[in-house]
Amino acid sequence: MKDSFRKFLSNKNTVTIFGIILCVIILFIGYYYRISQKVALTRVPYANQEIKPKTKITANMINYMNVPAAFLVGSYYNTQEDIVGKYSQYNTRIIEGSLFYKDLLTTSNLLPNSAFLNVKKNETVVNYKVNMDTTYANSMQPDDVINIYFKAKSDDGTIMFGKFISNITILDVKDGEGRHVFDDSADVRTPAYMMFALPEDMHLLFRKAIYLSDSYGVELILVPNTQELTKENTVYVSSKDIQNFINEKTKMVSVDEILTSTKDDVTTDDDSSDNNANDNS
Repeated sequence: MKDSFRKFLSNKNTVTIFGIILCVIILFIGYYYRISQKVALTRVPYANQEIKPKTKITANMINYMNVPAAFLVGSYYNTQEDIVGKYSQYNTRIIEGSLFYKDLLTTSNLLPNSAFLNVKKNETVVNYKVNMDTTYANSMQPDDVINIYFKAKSDDGTIMFGKFISNITILDVKDGEGRHVFDDSADVRTPAYMMFALPEDMHLLFRKAIYLSDSYGVELILVPNTQELTKENTVYVSSKDIQNFINEKTKMVSVDEILTSTKDDVTTDDDSSDNNANDNS
């Protein structure tokens, strides 16, 4: 039997046939493996609604579906935990049914004008000129709470001084080129603008105070808030006397003149602020 088996294996035709059969088996296994990979279903999250630019992603925007692996291209998030809390890019609209591709999402701190995300309705974002001195050697940072103090010379020459507006949260601090001063960067940046939000009536009062800087020597001084805050603490005018003084001295001045004359010291996030100011005059 051994001799017969040797003769059988030594036959060239037999070896060729066995080789062909072996190659066919290997090709079949490889082909089946690759096809199985392509048609195997993968569970992936997708947007169950259209998501507008700069929108925070929440769990109710996400559903799951099973998709053949061959259909999945590009880099995408495959778990809900990686998606919730991120934002759609400022120039991106995620269509309903789309996967959450990584280049479509970002974090809040990387969004342009991300400081505006937490601004309440009917508040105006103020872009106020500052420097190294007025920011306490660049120690005032986003999310810090500050108070604004008011100093002026009254008609009889006496000095008025007191707390003007309280509990203002800093949104951002930027340098002269519009870069975030407190970015994680090796660059040393000098503060040039501080951004914070004020209810529209206080925004107009703030502008009126700046308008009086020439005639009454008004100075607005930014001071860190060292008092304990509670959830009930909101931005408010601290002194009715100061408020009355400002309104009395500007009652004959048009809102347009106030906004125009203070434009070099204060800018706002958009032109609608001026319209709101006129509505509240």
